[in-house]
Amino acid sequence: QVQLVESGGRSVQAGGSLRLSCAVSGFTMDNYRMGWFRQAPGRDREFVVGINWSGNIVRYADSVQGRFTISRDNAKKVMYLQMNSLKPDDTAVYYCAATSGFGNIRTMDAYDFWGQGTRVTVSS
Repeated sequence: QVQLVESGGRSVQAGGSLRLSCAVSGFTMDNYRMGWFRQAPGRDREFVVGINWSGNIVRYADSVQGRFTISRDNAKKVMYLQMNSLKPDDTAVYYCAATSGFGNIRTMDAYDFWGQGTRVTVSS
């Protein structure tokens, strides 16, 4: 059974940091590109960052470039999102996702599997 389970979300003050984790099971993580998306209240889900199979190619949304860092540990079957200098605009439910295909990693349609999300709240 395929599972992606996010954790690490919580409330934090602006300027703070959080590290999100995405633990996967039920598929071979090495064969999947991975991504983080987020959905703020009342808004569409949006791309945050994507990472290729080995982790040497990463694509960030402009809004998080320089503040967020994605990484993956295929042996442990975990992906991480280190979020620094958090802003109230980063408040959202964060989702991890996995794709076995070659579609545009910035688009939701490219992904095969999704987690249930973890909530991040940044207060000013």
